[in-house]
Amino acid sequence: MDNLFAKLFPDFTIDWNEIAYLFQFIKIPAKTTLLHEGDVATNIYFVSKGALRLWNNDNGNDITVQFFFEDQVVSSFESFYLETPSNFSIESLEETELYMLRKKDLDFLLKKEPEMNVCLTKFISERFMAYTHYFLSRIKESPEERYIHLIQSEPFIFDRVPNYYIASYLGITPVSLSRIRKRIEKKTA
Repeated sequence: MDNLFAKLFPDFTIDWNEIAYLFQFIKIPAKTTLLHEGDVATNIYFVSKGALRLWNNDNGNDITVQFFFEDQVVSSFESFYLETPSNFSIESLEETELYMLRKKDLDFLLKKEPEMNVCLTKFISERFMAYTHYFLSRIKESPEERYIHLIQSEPFIFDRVPNYYIASYLGITPVSLSRIRKRIEKKTA
């Protein structure tokens, strides 16, 4: 646990073992839903090992918004913060090991360790910027440009995530993803 939190919050100088009791370790199989769309998010998950996705059901269309892997944090933050129904579901893509922190325990931790507010603000700001980039790319970039950007910035995703979720993340169908991949392979051959 020490290493995970030291990577996630390098500026926070607490002995993580002192607060370890607040975090529950869980191990889940692939295809496990941690949060259903419409439920209120009451937990934050810190990924130790594995892969998750945050997604929305848009009238039967699966829209993947983000993938999460080792050393990342996931929750439906708007739901978590405002205590309102979530617009997203969180699902594991492979066997995953997590540390779960309940909202009441985070509130306690923030009171006990005020310097963590700075770390949390920095983290949430980074997430906001990532979401802004994601939504702007869906507006400004072609599907091929989004694919090229993804393969350049996070090539490991293609080894760990099924193509239909990658297509969903890129805002295209699996057939369109296949066509884009073939076009790019021809260009680089």
